[in-house]
Amino acid sequence: MGKLNNQQLQKLLKCIRVSDEVVVPPMIGYDAGVHRLGDQMLVVSTDPCTGVPQEWFGWFLINYAASDLSLFGAKPQFCTINLLGPKSTDPAIFQEIMKQTCAAADEQNIAIVRGHTGMYDSLKDLLGVCTVYGTVKSDKLVTPGNAKPGDLIMCTKPVGIETLTNFALTHPKTATEFFGSSKVQEFADMVKMQSCVKEAQQLAQAGCVNAMHDATEGGLVTALNELSEASKVGIKVNWENIPIPKEAMMLKKQFSLSDEQVLALSSTGTILAAVPPSAKHKAVQILKQQGLCAYFIGEFTENKKRTLVKDGKESVFPMSAEDIYTMLLAIKE
Repeated sequence: MGKLNNQQLQKLLKCIRVSDEVVVPPMIGYDAGVHRLGDQMLVVSTDPCTGVPQEWFGWFLINYAASDLSLFGAKPQFCTINLLGPKSTDPAIFQEIMKQTCAAADEQNIAIVRGHTGMYDSLKDLLGVCTVYGTVKSDKLVTPGNAKPGDLIMCTKPVGIETLTNFALTHPKTATEFFGSSKVQEFADMVKMQSCVKEAQQLAQAGCVNAMHDATEGGLVTALNELSEASKVGIKVNWENIPIPKEAMMLKKQFSLSDEQVLALSSTGTILAAVPPSAKHKAVQILKQQGLCAYFIGEFTENKKRTLVKDGKESVFPMSAEDIYTMLLAIKE
């Protein structure tokens, strides 16, 4: 997919000036930044939106950035919007997407304070960028760098839910051949599972998570490695406890995917969280109230090893893996 690798990102970040007011500067594994605002913390997250089903473009535009901000324990309050497209874009498309965007912002009680719309010869597809702002008290701030040895690894939704849902929306004929029509409709109705705003805020406010990360591009592979790296702890993951839909395993067979590629399926909206054992029951109850299940798939460890256990055998947890999301959505029907 589209991100630079960690080595390239490190080079990119070197020129950023250090500021005493910035609590969380741009860092690998951190999907939001934080700076002081009086006696509170202001959390800022920005995300692009492109290549998604057009009828959901505005909803994704708001929820991508709002989810990242909520994972830091903050409440999304304000945002700015950029809507860009090719020179040939019909203005009616921008108007429809802005209606979607406003509806999604209203749903999250986010005020849109500024934006920019433009059409450019250099663009070949619609592109949106949303920056979301929100405050949180310093004692409620959650970052990916605070997982503790002994914390349980909690997964909030099935692996690859984003991949399966958007595949069903964009390729209904092929998806029906793979999964059957009733399952395709079920996935199509699960679009809003790709937001984790509500559950992330509730988990943070209840104080039952030490760290959280959204399993977006690169799925569980990227999210767990970034949590491990940021927190300077190891991980031990049990394959049998990972919620993998049978449809994801069907993709595995259809495209000859490795286990690593299954774990790397893009899963936007799925939280990987570090939960202290004493807070396990509370976390389960919070997710249950949101109609979600808590899957405990392993634990964070004091040693720095990253281990995957499958069929009783230990192997090294994959450090990286190919996410087939873009390839899958590029299939011609």
